[in-house]
Amino acid sequence: MRGYWCHAMTASLLPLSQLGAIESNGSVTFGVWFPWVSAADGNRVSVKVIHEADRFLQNVPAREFALTYSDRPPYGAYWSGTVPIAGTPAAVGSAWGRPGTYLYRYCVRNPAVGEQDWVLDPVSREFGEGKQSAFTLGYSPYVWSAAEAIWQTPALADLVVYELDIAEFGGDLGRAAGLMPYLHDLGVTAVEVMPLSNVGGVVDWGYLPIGYFGVDERFGNRADFQRFVDVAHQNGIAVLVDMVYGHAGVDFPYYDLYTRLKYDENPFMGAFAKDYFSSFGKSTDFNRALTRDYFYTVSQHWLEVYHVDGFRYDCVPNYWDGALGVGYANTVYETYQSTRQRVANGDQYWTRFNAGAGEMRLIQCAEQLEGPEEILRSTYSNCTWQNTTFGKAKEVAQGDRGQIPAFGLALGLFGYPSSVTTNGVAMSKLGLQYLENHDHERFVCNFGLENPDEAQNSLFLQGDRDRWFKVQPYLMAYLLAKGIPMIWEGQELCENYFLPDFGEGRVSLLRPVRWDYFYDSPGRSTIALTRKLLQLRKTRDEFRAGEYFFFNDWGRYASKGILAYARWTNTAYSLVVVNTSDQDQAIPFWFPIGGNYREQLHGGNLDLTNVTALAETWLQIPSNYGRVWSAA
Repeated sequence: MRGYWCHAMTASLLPLSQLGAIESNGSVTFGVWFPWVSAADGNRVSVKVIHEADRFLQNVPAREFALTYSDRPPYGAYWSGTVPIAGTPAAVGSAWGRPGTYLYRYCVRNPAVGEQDWVLDPVSREFGEGKQSAFTLGYSPYVWSAAEAIWQTPALADLVVYELDIAEFGGDLGRAAGLMPYLHDLGVTAVEVMPLSNVGGVVDWGYLPIGYFGVDERFGNRADFQRFVDVAHQNGIAVLVDMVYGHAGVDFPYYDLYTRLKYDENPFMGAFAKDYFSSFGKSTDFNRALTRDYFYTVSQHWLEVYHVDGFRYDCVPNYWDGALGVGYANTVYETYQSTRQRVANGDQYWTRFNAGAGEMRLIQCAEQLEGPEEILRSTYSNCTWQNTTFGKAKEVAQGDRGQIPAFGLALGLFGYPSSVTTNGVAMSKLGLQYLENHDHERFVCNFGLENPDEAQNSLFLQGDRDRWFKVQPYLMAYLLAKGIPMIWEGQELCENYFLPDFGEGRVSLLRPVRWDYFYDSPGRSTIALTRKLLQLRKTRDEFRAGEYFFFNDWGRYASKGILAYARWTNTAYSLVVVNTSDQDQAIPFWFPIGGNYREQLHGGNLDLTNVTALAETWLQIPSNYGRVWSAA
């Protein structure tokens, strides 16, 4: 397939060396653009700073320093100033002047509405607890391991993605990094980390950011995430970060300040495309140059500073204005082109994206559930979430065998391009395949619920793990299918949390992975099957990049709860058959290639010998399980 995407609009990088809090030799220079907030209109801006150790002491208030105004292109009102800290006098009992973390915020005094305190820095690199910007006096940059210089981002076809929330998966970045060898052993080649951006809450999924340029303090700091990425790469695991560009939380400074100043317009926020978060967040307006440049700079910052391998872009409909629009399509285009230029320049660490033949391995994954096929055909995204497989698997699990054909077609990503050529460069394209993700209850919940809470609070509903075996055929079907398989944290242990469809209980209740499930019978069985399947995917080319054919026959297969498909390359052929019913089934099949077939999960007497090509062969498929036969 050929594409002809062209974007005349070019994004510009914000000058980060002059924005935020920049420390040098014990002094800190602050710089911030607050468009339209000019001194000529009587506005005054100051910064309030306090050492983190002093923040709860009643006799040690934050120190306030006036900033200087200048009219600076391209966004206008720019406020800046330098504050000496190291070696300056401190109050008795204060930590002022010592190395460590300092908290700061801006204060705007406006003649019409008065003092507006507690304004965050929109480009802060660090954060304090809650609504606080921060910087580190005496900050030491992270030293990357020698292995980082030779790291290569995996090809799309080689990806096995593991979605995780740092707080639920490991508690913090340090413990999460310690689990990378486990994920490598499982067969994972990429982690998709839910938003790390700063939010106002202590327990939160992170989808209403108020700070974009750093890691929320509840997870750790800059160095902690850099170490996490370094350890992941050493274990052969790419790192994707979940970015929320289509909307922000109400405390995001470019919404918060201008709302409190009672401005009729906003230089950053506003209606643009869809507005799915209007009841608890605010949309960003990509018609504004500052908005486009800001998020372009955010992406470059995470690629440059944290060495991430790409992004999962949340809620694309909120900034989707078409293939040639200034919103999502332009964002991924600019990110692709700038990355390509960095690779061409031979910049240190950026060669991780060089796949040769002009193709880039930068991973740009859309959450565009309303048009996943279109997003692959018409933008520089190379992969996408899609809910069809998930939805059809759920319907089959709930007893609708009539949906098996649709499930089988979804497993083959019918209608999706596998490659698009643009300007002479071929870009690989794939959809993600999953049964579970952070937005939905665990798949085992489809087979029965229980409530372990003595008060029967519905927030503590969970799936019946005694029915873990019913998950097996679906696990087999999607992990060997076409596309990029994704596992949601703990899925491999038959984690069984239920998730409400709406309400605060979705995002404000911590659901940590119950690692003790690793040791019980459902957990041991599910993880053993997952490991076998991912090992098959790793060692056999047909499961990673082969063709796919679904055998759509109601009488022979679907009516009995059977789903069968083939995966093949020029040199390999495999048949996957799963049985979603509670009865063992015998089915006929006509293998296109004669000879011997190895049953990949158990072998032995399940192997097929001396099969005659195109002759009827009867196959025995156990209930709630399946078989995988590969030509020997």
